[in-house]
Amino acid sequence: MAHDAPQATGPSKLVIRNIGLVLSGALEKPILDADTIVAENGKITAIGRFKDCNTEGATTTVDANGTTVAPGLIDSHVHPVAGDWTPRQNQVNWIDSYLHGGVTTMISAGEVHMPGRPRDVVGLKAMAIFAQRAFWTLRPGGVKVHAGAPVIECEMVEDDFKEMAAAGVKLLGEVGLGGVKDGPTARKMVGWARKYGIQSTIHTGGPSIPGSGLIDKDVVLEADTDVVGHINGGHTALPDDQIRCICEGCKRGLELVHNGNERSALFTLRTAREMGDLHRVILGTDAPAGSGVQPLGILRMVSMLSSLGELPAELAFCLATGNTARMRELDCGIIEIGRSADFVLMDKAQHSPGKNILESVQLGDLPGIGMTIIDGIVRTQRSRNTPPAGKVPEIIIGH
Repeated sequence: MAHDAPQATGPSKLVIRNIGLVLSGALEKPILDADTIVAENGKITAIGRFKDCNTEGATTTVDANGTTVAPGLIDSHVHPVAGDWTPRQNQVNWIDSYLHGGVTTMISAGEVHMPGRPRDVVGLKAMAIFAQRAFWTLRPGGVKVHAGAPVIECEMVEDDFKEMAAAGVKLLGEVGLGGVKDGPTARKMVGWARKYGIQSTIHTGGPSIPGSGLIDKDVVLEADTDVVGHINGGHTALPDDQIRCICEGCKRGLELVHNGNERSALFTLRTAREMGDLHRVILGTDAPAGSGVQPLGILRMVSMLSSLGELPAELAFCLATGNTARMRELDCGIIEIGRSADFVLMDKAQHSPGKNILESVQLGDLPGIGMTIIDGIVRTQRSRNTPPAGKVPEIIIGH
């Protein structure tokens, strides 16, 4: 079972050289003109051509061997419970498996699968604070798990949100998975959460677990959460006219998940593009869930939206990186100076008909992952889960 990942014990300097393609994660400029990235003490310090970058004194040098470097993928919707184990499918090492799918950051939408999950106010606050502390300390495989997302109940008052925020809680679990299912109550509590810096997500569509229920467009729009969770259903989606109404009726994040309705995901993507709101679209898996654990779920969403949604692959990767980072106020997800040095190194899969990684993704293939890096530290090399890549990077200096 994956436990605490190694952390840098002193000054560190990472140099990634001989990069074939740099995907920035930013919609406004998704491809960067660079073949070298430098990071010091876990933060990006230089992006450019090798001759123009200060690469002296590297503690780790990676020869990318012409592969693609992108920001580490972000899963905007997971349901962690305890370390790298989930009772939902009684599976261990699921977070480590996600890392082998290129995911370096996860956002909890509620620790709802905790056996005996408390519904009373004292208990749910205690569980949220515990989860936030535990996952930030644990970091399975180095993955950054932003957890501690309480499922709100009707008995809560404003001081409860103030108390949780003071203790470090920054997220709400999906509104609608607990006792709060009506628009007016949800809007009041979401307002309290926002007042104290806690970000909110709402369950959208039909019920997914016992105790949840239908959350339709009227409740979604009145609640006004920061993110419209799984707008393509989890699993059961709302009708197209309601999805369009949500897209047009608010300016909040539109989350598409792997464990939802694929047709509805493509409809939402088309609607957002028509509105000029592609920056609102973010990706998650909504796992672990009844349909299992999907280590390659984010890559599959990128490939599906690019190929069937006719979205250029370099933009599709932004939905899984920079869009989520900006929506979730994270310091990763975009390759730019000052941000966390979290990367995934990829290439087109062996024998893919695409001429390069972007074309292969647009044809519906998954890339092969050759390395993941978190905070400037190499965490994995050749993925055990993706197809083998045509080219793979190698460490030439360091460990």
